[in-house]
Parts: sequence; C-alpha cells; structure tokens
Amino acid sequence: MLKMTGIGKSFQGVRVLSGVDLEAAAGEVHAVVGENGAGKSTLMKILAGVHSPDEGTIEIDGRPVTFGHPIEAQRSGVAIIHQEFNLLPERTVAQNVFLGREPGRWGLVDRAAMESATAELLHSLGEETFGPGDLVRRLSVAQQQVVEIAKALSLNARIVVMDEPTAALAEHEVGLLYALVRRLTARGITVLYISHRLREVFELADRITVLKDGSRVATEAAAGLDTAALVRLMVGRELDAHFPARAGGPPGEVVLSVRGGGNARLRDIDLEVRAGEIVGLAGLQGSGRTELAKALFGAEPFTTGEMRPRRPRSAREGIAAGIGLVTEDRKAEGLLLGQRVRDNALLVARATGGGRPAVEKLLERVRLSPPRPELEVRTLSGGNQQKVVLAKWMTVAPRVLLFDEPTRGVDVGAKAAIHDLMRELARDGTGILMISSELPELIGMSDRVIVLRDGRIAGELPAGATEEAVMHLAAAS
Repeated sequence: MLKMTGIGKSFQGVRVLSGVDLEAAAGEVHAVVGENGAGKSTLMKILAGVHSPDEGTIEIDGRPVTFGHPIEAQRSGVAIIHQEFNLLPERTVAQNVFLGREPGRWGLVDRAAMESATAELLHSLGEETFGPGDLVRRLSVAQQQVVEIAKALSLNARIVVMDEPTAALAEHEVGLLYALVRRLTARGITVLYISHRLREVFELADRITVLKDGSRVATEAAAGLDTAALVRLMVGRELDAHFPARAGGPPGEVVLSVRGGGNARLRDIDLEVRAGEIVGLAGLQGSGRTELAKALFGAEPFTTGEMRPRRPRSAREGIAAGIGLVTEDRKAEGLLLGQRVRDNALLVARATGGGRPAVEKLLERVRLSPPRPELEVRTLSGGNQQKVVLAKWMTVAPRVLLFDEPTRGVDVGAKAAIHDLMRELARDGTGILMISSELPELIGMSDRVIVLRDGRIAGELPAGATEEAVMHLAAAS
C-alpha cells in the first residue's frame, strides 16, 4: 500500500531525515518508534503533504505520488489522527466529520444526508454510545477519537496515521482503541502507529520500524523482538530493568498528612506521604486523581478536613507550605512556551521571591539535552520540556512533589531519565506522590500504591502489587 524510499529532509541546514525507507502493506499495523527527535513526526508530515521531501519518492498502491498540500494527500487516501484532536467542540459529530465537505441540496446543507452518512460510519466502527447529532464537547476523549477515525473513513482513507493515540486515554479505554484499529485493518486499511508505549506496540503491530537521529535503524517483525531489544535499537544502549531500584531503607518523617479531606469532587481522603518515599496514586479516569493533586497543592483546595503542614487555600500557599505540582498538561499549565528555558526554570523562584539559583547546574542535573538555557521552550521535545518543569520546582526544593502523569508523551530515554531524577529526589528526602495511567510505571516506581475510586480512597497496596490487584480496587463496584 505504501512505499517511501530514500526520504531526506533538512531545515535551515540541519539534517532531520537521511535516506529513510518505509514500506507498509494493506491491512497491516506498522509501528514507527524512536526517541523524540528521531524524525518520526517529520516523516509522517511528509507523507501527509505538510512538508515536501528534499530527496526520495513516495508510492501509494504502486503509483508514484507527490504532495504539495495536505488536501492532496487526503485525496490520495492519507489521513492523520493527531495526538491533539482537530475537532470543533461546539459543532455536532456530523458537522465535524463532514466539515468543509457538507453534502448539499438546493444550495443548502443536506443535514439529513450528512447525519445518515455519519451514522453509517459510526455503526461500521461499532460505536453505539453517541450519535451524529451530539455535540463534540459532550463526548469523552475516547469518543472524540472515534469521531476523528470516522472523519478519516469519510475521506476514503487507505492509510491512517495514529500519533500517540492513547496518550489521553484512561487504561480501560485503550482496549476500545485496539478494537477500532483491528476493524480498520480488517477492511484493508493500513495503520501507521506512533507510540512511546512499547506494550501497545507489541500488542498491536505486525512490524516495527525504528528511527534514530533521522535514519532508519531497522524494520523487524514485532514477533521477533522483545522490549529490551527494541529499547536497545531506539536508544543505542540498555536501560537497566526500566525502573531504578527502590531506596530499600525505611522512609523518613511524615511530610504530608491529610485526614478527612474533601471538596466538591473528593470525600474522606486520608493519606500520608513520608520523606524519601514514592507513593503511587492509581485510579480510572474520573476517579479524582488529578483533583486530589490539585487539592493538596491548593489549586482546587480542600474545603473540609485537616492537613499538615497546613491546608493551602491557593497555589501560592501550597508553594509556601513546601509543596510542588508537576501538572498533567505541561504545555497549558506548566510552561510558558514562548519564553526561554532559563526564564521557565526560574518561574517559581521569581514568583516566591526566592534567590537566583544556578540555572546551568540545574539543567545539567535534570539532563537537559541540549543544555542551552537561551533556547525557547517550545523548540524542545516533550521529554526535555518535562525536564524544564522539574528544574522549575527544584529551584525551591519543595519537601513534597506531586507528579501528575510525569512521563506522558515522552520517549523511552527521557522516561528513564525522569525516573532516575524522581528516585534521586526521594533519596535526598523529598516525599513524592505520583499519578500515572501506565500501571507498569506506577508499580515499578512506587513504594506503595493508593487507589482512588469515585473520589474516595478505595484501598492501599504494597510495593510490587500486581496490575490485577490495582484494577480490582479501581474498578470494583
């Protein structure tokens, strides 16, 4: 179905792709993996007509194609479903699916025909939980993803690119995406699957192409690789056991304590975090994990209960109490993307009237690559942006750090570096509460796991608990 040969691309004299080959068959799930900066996005943008290659050729279904615009790629059957959906929230599902291509009758939009065609597309995807007349803003993230896929099918797509499709999905929604992918491939559609979550890659992909530094390292059958071998191809080295060893010794004094904490979303929260330990916080989407982190920090404060060192009524009071929050959405809530790395690293220190720490040393400690404080943050990869967020909090040395999805959307190398930093902070006496939707990460990093369900604590599990035990508490009725 697809053959890309010798693809090369440079931007302002910087080589980002060199002689990349990629082939994918009809009905195949072909994963494209690599660290951030490996060239995955540029290769996909060339396929989608966003960029033109400097060298190389593209064939679809055996015929050479050249794209000067994304619309030309769409007409040739290429559709991309981006990590951040391209939907209008105040329009209906049908209006989004046929945006700019509305069927007409007598010079007017034929709403009945549009909704009927959308209903057929949703039915073909096995979707029965919403209809063509529903507003997109009322849909869950998983349902919005179905709308994006329906839109691709309405364009008669033969090649569908999925960019980090599970990044915003809860654990129980991932299986729904798998079923959708299998429905697409059963129709002969080629799926190019980009993900940092290697478990998904092995569960879905028929073949895997690995990119590194703008070049193709290998294309292998997924069945012929294991996680260790794939990581080695991606980063060029072993990542020891994926998770750094726990400290081993007993934790220190209690640095954060809540008794009977509650607000509009949370009830009867009792928990403690001690110096030097990493406490995992698990739960399904909507269980109240992010709300709990924001309540502890003071951004959405508790209205009942007791908290030590004190119950903050604002984020500023939370910082003054020695609490930091690494937010789930670093771009919207954690960084000023148009400002320099240096200014972002000093955000908290300046806001609290603190001193001027040595930014260069901090950036070296968080392993920022490249360690250049004058770069604009928006030019960095997701993993490096997250390291800047960490540096921002390390300037004020909080006693408690709350991590909400600390490795979402980062590559395996940056993920390992962030895990190492978390362990390092814990060894230095910081108490850490970590939210993660990736159960292997949660279990591998945590000294114990607290499970939330419906805004309450459903139970606590020791280090090394099984995924099944976590899910039983999270989903039990």
